[in-house]
Amino acid sequence: MEYRTITDPITATLVEKKSEFIASLFPVKTSEEAIGCIEDVKKNNRKARHNVYAYIVRDQNTSRYSDDGEPQGTAGMPVLDVLMKNKLTDICCVVTRYFGGILLGGGGLVRAYSGSTSLAVQKSKIMVMRECIAMELTMDYSMYGKVSYILPQYEILQTSSDFGNNVSLSLLVQTNFAVKLKEDLINLTNGQIKITEGAMKFADFSEIVKKL
Repeated sequence: MEYRTITDPITATLVEKKSEFIASLFPVKTSEEAIGCIEDVKKNNRKARHNVYAYIVRDQNTSRYSDDGEPQGTAGMPVLDVLMKNKLTDICCVVTRYFGGILLGGGGLVRAYSGSTSLAVQKSKIMVMRECIAMELTMDYSMYGKVSYILPQYEILQTSSDFGNNVSLSLLVQTNFAVKLKEDLINLTNGQIKITEGAMKFADFSEIVKKL
């Protein structure tokens, strides 16, 4: 199981016929968090003509959008569409418009709202969050070479290592690889390796994905 989101809040600005469109992206976990971000943007931009928004959260599989006074279908939906096309979730986008005095028409509004959102997405650092299991390996030094050789084949994240009396490695292993990795480690070391499994969680595997 996998989902994509962003690491930190970010903004990007697009100017279209003197109107300024400021897209603000936020990582969020719930609808309540998204609404809080929307309200904060509105408070900080009281003189803006519109504060259009869209958000998608995994919690209760929720997505919402608002045109905030723009013609129906020209603002909130284009913003949501950009988020969906980039396969992002647990994310909220608010696009603040400061009107420049020139009407853009329906097509111009769609391009401006989707364009500013796309700019913000392009500036963001994307996390590829995958379901994984925490795994602790403890072994003799004689086994470390073999074990370290096969681990990259399983696209693991190594979170820490300890070289004391034995070698201990802390890993995050994607759930679809966990059973096979355990079997291979046991066979490789003739059962002379200690494997302790921890809790299931989601972790950012974006650096692994880039290397593939």
